[in-house]
Amino acid sequence: MIPLTKAEEQVMQILWKEKKGFVKDLLEHFQEPKPAYNTVSTIVRILEKKGFVAHRSFGKSHQYYPAISLDQYRSERFSSLMKNYFNNSMKQVLSHFGNSGSMDLEEADEIIRMMEELKEKSGYNE
Repeated sequence: MIPLTKAEEQVMQILWKEKKGFVKDLLEHFQEPKPAYNTVSTIVRILEKKGFVAHRSFGKSHQYYPAISLDQYRSERFSSLMKNYFNNSMKQVLSHFGNSGSMDLEEADEIIRMMEELKEKSGYNE
């Protein structure tokens, strides 16, 4: 899956949240200064060529909607991140976030609890 540019990802975030929209609808979700209508229209067409967006025609207008889910994109991007930066090691990912100070103790405790639940569900015994 091709990574999205920042502008493309911004449009996709709107579409994932809103489920569908015409370009004018998408523009409403941008903060000031809003991009030009033609800019958003171009980004949407690029996303469509990349396979991220599809559309329904209403005369000369097009209503756009996501062709892939946020979960699909998130999973693919995370897999790529793990492969390219963490040698496909979840241990390295968790170590990175634990050592970088970007994870607080409450989050760490929650992760430990989640891992314990996964072990129980899988029937894993030490």
